[in-house]
Amino acid sequence: MSENRGDDLSLRPRVVNSLVQPLMTDLYQITMCYAYWKAGKRAEMSVFDLFFRRNPFGGEYTIFAGLEQCLAYLLEFKISQSDIEYLQTVLPAGTDPEFFTYLAEMDASQVELHAIPEGSVVFPRVPLIRVHGPLPVVQLMETTLLTLVNYASLIATNAARFRQAAGPEARLLEFGLRRAQGPDGGVSASKYCYMGGFDSTSNVLAGKHFGIPIAGTHAHAFVSSYQSLDGVAGRTLAACEPRLVPVRDWSCPAGEL
Repeated sequence: MSENRGDDLSLRPRVVNSLVQPLMTDLYQITMCYAYWKAGKRAEMSVFDLFFRRNPFGGEYTIFAGLEQCLAYLLEFKISQSDIEYLQTVLPAGTDPEFFTYLAEMDASQVELHAIPEGSVVFPRVPLIRVHGPLPVVQLMETTLLTLVNYASLIATNAARFRQAAGPEARLLEFGLRRAQGPDGGVSASKYCYMGGFDSTSNVLAGKHFGIPIAGTHAHAFVSSYQSLDGVAGRTLAACEPRLVPVRDWSCPAGEL
């Protein structure tokens, strides 16, 4: 599948996390880019394949995820002036000043991305994404594309394994935000759990951004805030989905709330 640079902005993927930018990479990617530039390879075209070596969890398959964010990253790829100023402080003092001009003018206009459809079942050593473009540019993209695909595919594959174990009729609610790997880990995990087969998420922001159905129960704090049933204004729960949640009256022996 080739990335389509159409003019309809409503169809363009967008980066959800502002940290997804050119400097979200390893230092050696930048120093290699400098070496290519010094060697006159700035216009040399190259092809990078993104693949993995083993299925996660000792399983037999992987769910490919993260492609949409990779496309958004390419579409918005631009090294900012503040990025340039920072690199001038950390790269060796003898770095050719013209290299920073080259970085400031760099974009992804000559880069082509081909990929299998996101959400596909994939297997080790089969390319998921192929990136074709000027060698220094695609080299800078390597780490970012890997981090966008690896975590997403891990979460989607784990969700698919839950769905496989639970069967097609079970309702699966993703509730992992409070234990996720930071804010983006939480939001992106909700997205990729849904892709992997979950029905809904407790994560309200993920629901807003990605159109995922949201659902939830209540916390222990809610129950412990009541000392007895006398504090409960209404003791009858009306089902919003009668087929799944029957209406019932709550009662319990005194002292057991």
